[in-house]
Amino acid sequence: MRQTRCLLAALALAVPTGCATLQQLAALRNVDFTLDRVSDVYLAGIDLARIDSYEDLTVTQVARLALGLRERELPMDFEVHLLAENPADNATDARLVRMDWTLLLQGRETLSGTFADEVLLPPGRPTDVPIGVSLNLVEFFEGSGRDLVELALAISGRGGAPKEIALEATPVVDTALGPMRYPRPITIVSREVGG
Repeated sequence: MRQTRCLLAALALAVPTGCATLQQLAALRNVDFTLDRVSDVYLAGIDLARIDSYEDLTVTQVARLALGLRERELPMDFEVHLLAENPADNATDARLVRMDWTLLLQGRETLSGTFADEVLLPPGRPTDVPIGVSLNLVEFFEGSGRDLVELALAISGRGGAPKEIALEATPVVDTALGPMRYPRPITIVSREVGG
């Protein structure tokens, strides 16, 4: 009889925890991720926020790009800003604790990484999730210095022909039972930038 009472007490304690966990999982499942913007774009150390076309580059910047092309080393750094929106009718916060991601440019897989910052996603309040990206542009795309600058400008949203950016991700949400990982990657952003 005593064992039965202990078992019932343990079950009574576990039920609220289980319900809270299910609520947190449901809340994350309903979070809508979209591409908000790309910012802080640098190509071979050149801040593209001040560049609208290849013609805006200085002689020194063109020489830096030419050297990078010759050495097959043209670093591009930028931030992809996701907008995560937990619907207002969700009864609980969603807490994103990690997200494994793969960046696709023009349908081509470029690189993968992990977003490891914890982000609280309260209901009804869009939240910025910035993901830092660093890649060697010549590893993934061929072309002249002009072509690669135009590609980088399009990615930054400042010009060039429209380019598609997509991000496949596997979010991990914190729950009362510990971190819970999405069972498979989801495409959380897919958008054309530039143009």
